[in-house]
Amino acid sequence: MSVKITFLPDEIEIQAEPGESILEVAQKAGVFIPTGCLMGSCHACEVELDDGTCICSCITAVPYGKSELSVKIDLDLTW
Repeated sequence: MSVKITFLPDEIEIQAEPGESILEVAQKAGVFIPTGCLMGSCHACEVELDDGTCICSCITAVPYGKSELSVKIDLDLTW
């Protein structure tokens, strides 16, 4: 079952499969998330999920058991 991901603030929607990384889904949708190490250590790719949890998008997968997920992207221009 796919999950509808909405990237905020631009409200870009895409269907994703559970297990895909949030970063991969963003790239497919044409949404820019800055990256650094791609291992979750540098936090350059940190985003906020709809429940307020901040995660590193490079190492966090689209969850199983959800039909929708919102991802808020606040660009840190120092990256």
